[in-house]
Amino acid sequence: MCGIVGAIAQRNVVPILVEGLKRLEYRGYDSAGIAVHTGAQITRVRRVGRVAEMENAASAINLTGTLGIGHTRWATHGGVTEFNAHPHISGNLISVVHNGIIENHDVQRERLKQLGYVFESQTDTEVIAHLVHYAYTQGAHDLFTAVQNAVRELSGAYAIAVIALDQPDVMVCARMGCPLLVGLGEGENFVASDVSAVLSATRRVIFLEEGDVAEVRRSGVKIVDRSGNVPERKVHVSDVSLASLELGPYSHFMQKEIHEQPKALADTIEQVLGDGFVPELFGADAADILKQIDGVQILACGTSYYAGSAARYWLEAIAGIPTSVEIASEYRYRDAVARPNTLIVTISQSGETLDTMEALKYAKSLGHKWALSICNVKESAIPRASDLVIYTRAGAEIGVASTKAFTTQLIALFALTCTLAKLRGTLTAEKEAEYLDALRHLPGSVQHALNLEPQIRVWAEKFAGKEHALFLGRGVHYPIALEGALKLKEISYIHAEAYPAGELKHGPLALVDEKMPVVVIAPNDALLEKVKSNMQEVRARGGELFVFADLDSHFSESEGVHVIRTPRHVGVLSPVLHTIPVQLLAYHAALMRGTDVDKPRNLAKSVTVE
Repeated sequence: MCGIVGAIAQRNVVPILVEGLKRLEYRGYDSAGIAVHTGAQITRVRRVGRVAEMENAASAINLTGTLGIGHTRWATHGGVTEFNAHPHISGNLISVVHNGIIENHDVQRERLKQLGYVFESQTDTEVIAHLVHYAYTQGAHDLFTAVQNAVRELSGAYAIAVIALDQPDVMVCARMGCPLLVGLGEGENFVASDVSAVLSATRRVIFLEEGDVAEVRRSGVKIVDRSGNVPERKVHVSDVSLASLELGPYSHFMQKEIHEQPKALADTIEQVLGDGFVPELFGADAADILKQIDGVQILACGTSYYAGSAARYWLEAIAGIPTSVEIASEYRYRDAVARPNTLIVTISQSGETLDTMEALKYAKSLGHKWALSICNVKESAIPRASDLVIYTRAGAEIGVASTKAFTTQLIALFALTCTLAKLRGTLTAEKEAEYLDALRHLPGSVQHALNLEPQIRVWAEKFAGKEHALFLGRGVHYPIALEGALKLKEISYIHAEAYPAGELKHGPLALVDEKMPVVVIAPNDALLEKVKSNMQEVRARGGELFVFADLDSHFSESEGVHVIRTPRHVGVLSPVLHTIPVQLLAYHAALMRGTDVDKPRNLAKSVTVE
């Protein structure tokens, strides 16, 4: 993985490919390349590093052509080298770009070596190039048929785009487990792994389904499904704005997206405020389905898993429904015991997270009747595979470290909680009105929390020189501590861990000394006095405390105890509010350490491999 773009047109496609790859930079990558049909040959330009370096190399040779493919690579097989960068070429005839992981690449590699193929890279992708080359040269030199035959030999996940030297009027693409779309223009067409890559050229897109192979020409597109039939695939008009993909007045996308949270939350909350907590928020059949469920099973990864972990407290306390939360990559490989009437809830910003998608398939195979998706991208794979869906309306999220996607996921999960509570008779009309009012005022409270940025920046100066940190929380705020630790480590590279504050004395306290800053999420709730006791345990060992408290909680600063007060306690929605300070702390600590905030090392935005 990580990003694919391809174009066939009557104009020079190099600027289209470069612009598309720049739009895909947010996904995280370590090298970039393009391959362009120049008439006499397929010319390839690859560089380790940023797209701009590859662009300069292409400009230096005045690269032009009307057919080409491009890729940003996040290394999986083989190191970060130019030889391993995409596109890969076989026999100066076939060129391929690929997202995903080919699980049987070792077997295929040995087979292809016996057939006389020489490998130049350590990647699994080069196997695809040689398989297509073999099918192409052994057949009638028909690229579409060759790709169909080649992908039958593959096990694993892939999205590929392929061109051939002696077929300058066609590009072929295929997908299994990784997202891929076809963009439709006038006398020109495109392929991409993300709609952002083609927005400057078209808004009309077809999302390919599992097993699809597509033949893309200037004049049109032919799609064949895994059974060899020609399906009808709906044309979607993307509503993603180009402005949402630009930095504007901000220094980084992460900064922009942190500050976009009041609007993102307001847009997501708007779905609820009209008619209150009604099943129709989740789909036309939601009322019938939600009345029958007897439990909730949440499946997610990373930040989305922490959102689900917070929601478990809400679902059990407010709706009175048994809830479990599992990391999708673990759930899919264990012998789970299914309860068919348990609602499967998947959470994914992109809607394409491979582990979550596969966990959903596994849950269905076990006999679970119903699935609900919480997602930020319309018509993505996970919502399409689910019975019910609620979209978070966060808008495009470019920074690798999720911010507004997380807080809007919490809102969607709270709406689900209250809807289930209402259906189960555990939510009174008075309580519903109270919760709706709290939602109505939440964006304003978040804006007040953002105004704490200057104070948090001062704290970040203290963190920038540290190598380790602890985050503590209790109850529903423990997942917020987890999220804070994740944000700090993924963009500043400071090792950070989070614990339920009551667990401190059962081991982690051994780590505490004057070099270990301890961040405490301490809202004015029922557990506040317990948290204060845990803080005393830290101070007694010489630890330095950084406390995020509410305006109306009774804390005072003292030596070794620093306090920043968020706006007044917002009740049950406090986890959303307390997310903002830990995001800002991570952002400013990373800035002071000089790391790449939007593209942290070794990470990718859209995780479509295991």
